[in-house]
Amino acid sequence: MELGLIRASSSIRGYPGEHVTKEDLFYYIYGLLHSEDYRLRYADNLSKELPRIPAVKTFADFKAFSMAGRRLADLHINYETVEPYPVTIEGGHLLLDTFTDADYRVTQMKFASKADKTRVVYNHKITMSGIPLEAYDYIVNGKPALEWVMERQAVTTHKDSGIVNDANLWAIETMGDAAYPLKLFQRVITVSLETMKIVLALPQLDIAVAD
Repeated sequence: MELGLIRASSSIRGYPGEHVTKEDLFYYIYGLLHSEDYRLRYADNLSKELPRIPAVKTFADFKAFSMAGRRLADLHINYETVEPYPVTIEGGHLLLDTFTDADYRVTQMKFASKADKTRVVYNHKITMSGIPLEAYDYIVNGKPALEWVMERQAVTTHKDSGIVNDANLWAIETMGDAAYPLKLFQRVITVSLETMKIVLALPQLDIAVAD
């Protein structure tokens, strides 16, 4: 049974007598798309076509996916409001209190070494350590979310146009905080860890058979 056969109503094919809203369906899909079981089962299809959305057998599992999807959506939409993960700033956090905007300037974050992802060099003055390796388990478009931050919060020049994309300008002019790239990295650690907690707690994918 495909999700397309399920309608938001008080009586739903497969879940008779249970009330499901359009929001429930939306968050069910969002939760399902984060399921590692789902991604493995449909890996071949997902590489070629739009996602197939199966219905799970029980309403309890449907609600579990929907509630997880709601929590994940809130986390991912409001990522800029979560608490930054308390990484260790080598040299001490107190030094940050004396920094000017220029001291937070980032050109390109990089790992302290290829073998150690627990330490990231932010710039010549700031090195973060104590980054949990499990934070890299949250993958977005084939790459850990943290590595997307490292790639995008930088200064780059477009090869053909010569246009410079400077994350520091965005931080100061739009966000009003020169330390925004540093805090964003820390927040995405929190988001990644919380995302994986939710994902790993999802029920196994028990799909209803089409009638």
